[in-house]
Amino acid sequence: MKHQLNRIAFVLTGWLFAATAFGQGQSVSLNKIIAKVDNYYVLRSDLEEAMQSYVGQNQTPPSRCQLLESLVINKMMLAKADIDSVVVEEKMVDGELDTRMQYMISQFGSEKNIVEAYGKSLEMLKSELRQQVKDQKVVQKMQAKITSDVKVTPRDVRKFFDTIPKDSLPYMPADVEIGQIVRFAKPTKEQKEALRQRLLDIKKRVQNGEDFAKLAKEFSEDVGSAEKGGDLGFAKRGMMVAPFEGAALKLKPNEMSDVVESDFGLHLIQLLETRGAEYHARHILLRPDYNRLDLTTQTHFLDSLRKEIQVDSISFEKAAKEFSEDKTTADAGGLLRDAQSGSSRLAMDPSMDYALFSMLDTMKVGSISAPLPYRTEDGKSAMRLLYFKSKVAPHTADFRTDFEKLQTIVLQNKKNRAIDEWFRKSIADVYITVDPEFQSCRIFGTTQNSAARLGGGE
Repeated sequence: MKHQLNRIAFVLTGWLFAATAFGQGQSVSLNKIIAKVDNYYVLRSDLEEAMQSYVGQNQTPPSRCQLLESLVINKMMLAKADIDSVVVEEKMVDGELDTRMQYMISQFGSEKNIVEAYGKSLEMLKSELRQQVKDQKVVQKMQAKITSDVKVTPRDVRKFFDTIPKDSLPYMPADVEIGQIVRFAKPTKEQKEALRQRLLDIKKRVQNGEDFAKLAKEFSEDVGSAEKGGDLGFAKRGMMVAPFEGAALKLKPNEMSDVVESDFGLHLIQLLETRGAEYHARHILLRPDYNRLDLTTQTHFLDSLRKEIQVDSISFEKAAKEFSEDKTTADAGGLLRDAQSGSSRLAMDPSMDYALFSMLDTMKVGSISAPLPYRTEDGKSAMRLLYFKSKVAPHTADFRTDFEKLQTIVLQNKKNRAIDEWFRKSIADVYITVDPEFQSCRIFGTTQNSAARLGGGE
């Protein structure tokens, strides 16, 4: 079981370590291929980097075989994502890439220093890192898909805690509470009008006989539906954002809407059919180029708000509820919550959001950051204030104090088992080869029969 947990832990955090190594200027040399999963490769340098990542985090690394297995698992998820057509939006990749580049700039002091340190242009460095970021997002999406049905009850948590000998209770890492106030960049009237005109031109093309689905595949920036010709499937009333749903429900089957604006961008909607309280629609979504939006107004607003909070004219919590444009955190006074447990207490370790983890090193408890560039997962540009509300020091686990953490551990254990089961079922869908040097590693604990697909090195 310990081997299993270590293996999955690396699957979940290994990409972050790799990105951190990139940011610290560690070079990656192209060298011998030691494993292959369909068209994805594991290099010897990948294995060495993984080992050094643990050392750099002051952690004892797993064995080389465990690390190799973790790297193969990552590649297997990417290969299966290709087979299952699992994709991530390019704007999500751009947002994470921008975050990492901003972190690099903060570490090196300027873009010029980065260029001098690497001997490459900033665009070339971004190009090299981009595929790594995209692969990470795909792996995360595959993990979420595999474990979407996993649940945990309080009884599961109590049962787990009672099985731990009192003298073997885990030492819980530090956790923190963090708040944020977000202000999004706003597209100009000119930018909106340009998008509106593009959608109206597309609408005319459909009215003149062109296929809506084909045009959606070509132009829509909603990657998830674009590959299906913009098809969103059946939706119950209340599932979609109000502007979209309101426009869709006014249509007759096969009728197209005027251009509709929502928080996601601008839509051209076509209703396909209704069925009781459900409706079936497809759309073409266009969004502004968030890289070109001006954030000066948002920066000034947050800077002024920060000063008011610091002189106690308003509390951070009240300011977040009144002024933050991030709906997922505003109602909770800006507090960020763990996606799995829902807790406001976040483990302060490399599994934390990349930008937050890097920022906390420069902040004290009770402090509020200056306005910081922020990119949402769906690619929107924004500025935000971060509030380091509290921190709990590492301590021996206690059932009541650490219930949410224990719940997360139990949930992760269940997810690990779900992922293991997925591996056993999916291994036949990909072709894996491992260099003879590592044949003794017995990737996935393969037996004589199941190892038939694990060929020798190339």
